[in-house]
Amino acid sequence: MKTPKWFLKRSLTAYLLLPISGIYLFFSKLIFYIRKKHEYISKRPIICFGNILAGGVGKTPIVRNVAKFLDAPVVMRGYKKTKQTGDVGDEAKMLSSDGLQVHVGDRKSNLILLNKQRSKTPIVMDDGFQNSSIKKDISIVVFDESIGFGNGFLLPSGPLRETKSGIFRADAILVIRKPKIAKNFFLPTNIPVFYAKNKEVSPYKKEDRIVAFAGIGYPEKFFNNISANIVKKRAFSDHYQYTDNDIKDLLKLAKDNDAQLLTTEKDWVRLPEWAKKEIKFSALNTEIESSFYDWLKGKIDEHSSKKS
Repeated sequence: MKTPKWFLKRSLTAYLLLPISGIYLFFSKLIFYIRKKHEYISKRPIICFGNILAGGVGKTPIVRNVAKFLDAPVVMRGYKKTKQTGDVGDEAKMLSSDGLQVHVGDRKSNLILLNKQRSKTPIVMDDGFQNSSIKKDISIVVFDESIGFGNGFLLPSGPLRETKSGIFRADAILVIRKPKIAKNFFLPTNIPVFYAKNKEVSPYKKEDRIVAFAGIGYPEKFFNNISANIVKKRAFSDHYQYTDNDIKDLLKLAKDNDAQLLTTEKDWVRLPEWAKKEIKFSALNTEIESSFYDWLKGKIDEHSSKKS
């Protein structure tokens, strides 16, 4: 579904949904503690990159950079598997296209298989911060500075998967810098905070006319970062599965406006094969400050020495 407007700004709808958020909070905590009783402990260090918001913060490029840095396998659920993504999900397809070893499906089952290997290389887990059935050695929560905590409410009246206090379970916080910082976005002082920057690398020039489209958590982030001349834009629901008719409509829109189509890499891997020849994507380059990698290596060494 598309990200509801009230996720970012409180509205009457958000307040009306608060009773349901209370029920959500009760059951999510109950499930958390039940799963905790059957926690799986990995021999290899597990580094979890998660968030306390429901998607759209830009976590996958972070996972890609860190997995490359460590030459580590990635474990992920593989959301919205389709034939276009090789039945592994768009995020997994993105990561595997970079040569990373990606394991999709039940996380615990994949971790058991990886622990049968002789390797001592850490395992990177994409998402799962709220999944207490797996013990994480290092947990890193990712935030987008322009989104912050959204409207500050829990699902479904807001974007939070859990209360803000959940960040205190993290070993570190990684914030993606943005020109505009969300209101009421605060960070704890007793947890290390590191920063990253994103840059959209468009295949088109600034003067080129572009019809931009995206089916991600917060499409406006993509639209705002493109330097080309956007004449039309189309937003679809997160992880949207494009049909041939969708693509034909977009191609017609571009032709009618004497423009080229441009989308995100995550959207591009979900396109039908024939459409990939007609449409280009804007690559997202993420740069994490070097002090984060120094901190991460230290934490990995610390946990490895405890397990040896």
